[in-house]
Amino acid sequence: MTVSPKPASSVIVRRGEKFLLVRRANPPAQAMYAFPGGKAEEGETAEQAAIRELAEETGLIAASARRYAVYDLIDRDDDGRITSFYRLSVFLADVDGAAVAAAADDADDLGWYALEEIRVLNVPTSVLECAERLASPD
Repeated sequence: MTVSPKPASSVIVRRGEKFLLVRRANPPAQAMYAFPGGKAEEGETAEQAAIRELAEETGLIAASARRYAVYDLIDRDDDGRITSFYRLSVFLADVDGAAVAAAADDADDLGWYALEEIRVLNVPTSVLECAERLASPD
């Protein structure tokens, strides 16, 4: 049986060397820190979903976003059957540097974190990989 991925997007916003992360309020990623994001709605492009999710979860507005990475996120049960499959498109976006972010929607907290801080937070592998790649000077 072939399982098709459901589209989801997240968006990376940086201020200097710090990355904006939200703490998830609801399962399945409850209490994890991640880039703002979520499932795409019917008819939305991945970019539109990223921009919408950023606004819903933080109040920050991005006029556009650039695709940075794509991850297939697959969860399996104890028997190896796929229980969920999302294709996560990760975007980079610029926002007004003076704008203040506030946690909303399914984010119960947010903050700006340096790579060293992200390494000790409960984050998905994709978040750590993206932050490490962006923080490295090569």
